[in-house]
Amino acid sequence: MLLKKQGFPQDEELVLCTVTNIQYHSVFVQLDEYGRTGLIHISEISPGRIRNIRDYVTEGKKVVCKVLQVNQEKGHIDLSLRRVNEAQKREKLNDVKKEQLAEKIIEQVAKARGDSVPGLYQKISEKILQKFPTVFDAFERAATANLDLSEFVDKKIAKDITDLIKARIKPPEVKIAGDIFLTSYADDGVLLIKEALTKAEEHGMAIRYKGAGCYRWEITAKDYKIAEKILKKTTDLITTFSEKNEVSANIVRQEA
Repeated sequence: MLLKKQGFPQDEELVLCTVTNIQYHSVFVQLDEYGRTGLIHISEISPGRIRNIRDYVTEGKKVVCKVLQVNQEKGHIDLSLRRVNEAQKREKLNDVKKEQLAEKIIEQVAKARGDSVPGLYQKISEKILQKFPTVFDAFERAATANLDLSEFVDKKIAKDITDLIKARIKPPEVKIAGDIFLTSYADDGVLLIKEALTKAEEHGMAIRYKGAGCYRWEITAKDYKIAEKILKKTTDLITTFSEKNEVSANIVRQEA
């Protein structure tokens, strides 16, 4: 990774590490993002009794660890492998993968221009990281035209990077969901329910049948503000239509 964070990690922070040395009661690792050495005691490798550490880690293996304690004076960083659950591991690895994509984009632009890859990365990341947690966060904003990268680098380089971003980074989306309960005792009740659902689908609500008068709805949009507008519009359409016809409607929002 080109990203090198300054200073020390925070307690409880998740860090990507490379195993460098395995001892009988401990494992030494390199914190990829900080360029520092950390230690995992055998008790923090895995729950239960461990007979052989090498059954769990090998030299060169990438592992996601949680920072337990940092002693800046001595330069010691105590880590845990067993306290990282699968969801946390996936999230951290996904974040790393995103940042590597951002680095790859900068690398591609640098090589096309004949520039130094580390030099261009340093030039653009130094300013971006003052406003965003990661370079990818800024690039993701640029993918939706909500950020002009010329704020951080000259216009020509900004254009080259933005063109690659739009080709390689999908704009972020948000999703809200819930259930719709529709019933009708009218002679043409089935058709009325279908018409109510069709009106909602025409305005951006995706709907599928779950059973027993229950339908699953989902709205996907660029941001929550747009998603909420679509929800209000479709909810009003279904409610108004149901009140004018012999349909009972109950729309439930799934809590995040």
